[in-house]
Amino acid sequence: MLRHLGTKRTHAHNVKLATLLGLTAGFVNAAGFLAFSVLTTNVTGHAALFAERLAAQDWKTARVVALWMFLFLAGAFFSSLIVSRIGRNQRFSYVIPILIEMAILIAVAIFGFKYDGSLVAKEIYAGSLLFAMGLQNSLVSIVSGSIVRTTHLTGTFTDLGIELGQFVQKNSGDRPALKAKIRLRSTIIFFFMAGALAGAYLFHYFGFYSFFVPVAILTFALIGDIFRIRMQHYYRMHKNA
Repeated sequence: MLRHLGTKRTHAHNVKLATLLGLTAGFVNAAGFLAFSVLTTNVTGHAALFAERLAAQDWKTARVVALWMFLFLAGAFFSSLIVSRIGRNQRFSYVIPILIEMAILIAVAIFGFKYDGSLVAKEIYAGSLLFAMGLQNSLVSIVSGSIVRTTHLTGTFTDLGIELGQFVQKNSGDRPALKAKIRLRSTIIFFFMAGALAGAYLFHYFGFYSFFVPVAILTFALIGDIFRIRMQHYYRMHKNA
């Protein structure tokens, strides 16, 4: 799911990636908004808020919003840098960004009860989640060859609309390929929404401890990939013995 790149990557890998990481992003988006009143998986809304705060000459809030946008960018940059330094074709090049994301989510789950609603606290907590989502979005984009993006739905809805328009045309070209793309976009949207629903519901009941749920999803994704690598290695060793 995460380790296959280039020609080794299949549509099934992208669907699995969209399912698990879409759930994670949707959960963080909803739970993060309820916790901090901040959208923590994308920067589109923050750009408008930044401009509005500048127009109102609210320099303090504008600085915080600018920092949030920078942290999302920094997360994407850092994830890309890690994968590039380790090597795109290395089996475990994706592990470090995922582990950093998990560490941030665990920190929010453990220390979230200290959140006091102040601008400084909101800056730190929301900024941390934006950095984590920047990490995830960049990693998913690199791994899937820019086919899958899981932290926001604007581009996904746009692509789905275009592909549906192409599909209903009688003279459309490769219909099986279009069907596969439509299924993938639909999977991303469905599981992002499912994750958001779960995040909203569980945050109401468990508060910041609910952030352990996306940690569990990411752990499952890592263990699943590593286990498959070990099993394939074990199979090859015994086959060649």
